[in-house]
Amino acid sequence: MLVNYDKLWKLLIDKKMNRTELKEAARISFNVLAKLGKGETVSMESILKICKALDCDISDVMEVEKEERKNGNSYSNK
Repeated sequence: MLVNYDKLWKLLIDKKMNRTELKEAARISFNVLAKLGKGETVSMESILKICKALDCDISDVMEVEKEERKNGNSYSNK
């Protein structure tokens, strides 16, 4: 499965906040911020800190997408 944080980046634009400001407001590490930027998974604790800092729900910052295999019918569990 793939994690997509596009909603988070759009929310930051709407709130006129940059990534460094998010890092400070949510008290997350640079490594967590880097993982978010690469679309990698982060801990639920980090996601909840971000939601608290932005006063939003988990669905407002991320989506989980299924990754289709090349044969088209099955999904992988990455």
